[in-house]
Amino acid sequence: MTLALAKAGVKVKATGFGRVTLDVAEALAAIADAAPYALMAGTDLPSTRAARPFEDGDLALIRRVLGPDPAEAALHRTAASFYRI
Repeated sequence: MTLALAKAGVKVKATGFGRVTLDVAEALAAIADAAPYALMAGTDLPSTRAARPFEDGDLALIRRVLGPDPAEAALHRTAASFYRI
């Protein structure tokens, strides 16, 4: 369902990695393959419902999985455009 929504133009927030049991890297890659500029990174702070709070490594994972240009989009450009900043 998420992949179909991303393909249709819906933005997907990449956040809360400490709240899920799925393989985050695999999910990021699948979404990026379906819609390279659908992802918007977030921190999930203060992470009160997470088994593991946000870590800087979460952003590093996004960079590693997506590669330079899609990662820069997920970390900044997509959200800036979405929120018209």
